[in-house]
Amino acid sequence: MTEAFSAPQRIEGREAFSAPLLAAKEYGAPSVFQVRNLLREARRQKRLAEAPVPPICLLDPDGDVVRRLSESGRGERSPNWACYHTDLVAFRHAGKSMGAIGRAVGAAFAVLVAEQLFASGCELLVSVTSAGRLAPAQPDASFMLIERALRDEGTSYHYVAPAPFSRIEPALGEAVGVALDRCGRKVLRGGTWTTDAPFRETEGAIARALGLGLIGVEMEAAALYAFATARARPVICFAHLTNEMAQVAGDFEKGEDEGLQDVLAILAACGAAWEGLGNGLDHRKEEER
Repeated sequence: MTEAFSAPQRIEGREAFSAPLLAAKEYGAPSVFQVRNLLREARRQKRLAEAPVPPICLLDPDGDVVRRLSESGRGERSPNWACYHTDLVAFRHAGKSMGAIGRAVGAAFAVLVAEQLFASGCELLVSVTSAGRLAPAQPDASFMLIERALRDEGTSYHYVAPAPFSRIEPALGEAVGVALDRCGRKVLRGGTWTTDAPFRETEGAIARALGLGLIGVEMEAAALYAFATARARPVICFAHLTNEMAQVAGDFEKGEDEGLQDVLAILAACGAAWEGLGNGLDHRKEEER
């Protein structure tokens, strides 16, 4: 019988096993627990109709965009979103039907919600997460299109084989960059460090991230891009570089209207880029694994 873990070693006087995170990962095997079945049971228990979500959806981990949309009357809670853990706010922008989910913080939660969104009719998912700035500030650029994300979290390793980075689908990334340039939005392009443990951002870990040329640190992008790769779904991740990890006074400010108009402009550009690619990039409606 094959052991799940390697033989124990002596480290600093203690026995230690290799991490179970990489054990028993069969990337081509179907999951016993299926997202569509979860949604079926949620609809049954909540007595909800089966109805699609808007084709373009936003993950808003801080929840500020969702709150602003709701307070202004622009957004309305979807009555048939079947997720046990979140609400979806539906709204229209730039002539398109959109949805937004707030406070899905962290890799595992973000992908949990992403799976359910695509199973419910989402066709394009955009994440705009607040991020710590690692590299020196650049004038007039607080948003960054995340092109690669260091996989210092656990969820991505359940979707794709080990590698240092998860990445945006190249053609989608290029199309989004062009669309942002056309609408006059100054948005950086680069890499982030995705971590599960924000309060373990040590000097050594930060130095390592800087050595890899990374600009920000956040909690979702590596897992979302791994999910996108495994499921062949279009996902675009942005970092809103709002803070210096609370090392300076006045940190975590997002600007006018808490960044709402900037995020809406980014969403419109992403929608235009996606449509320009023919709604898609081979994001086939594959059977759930």
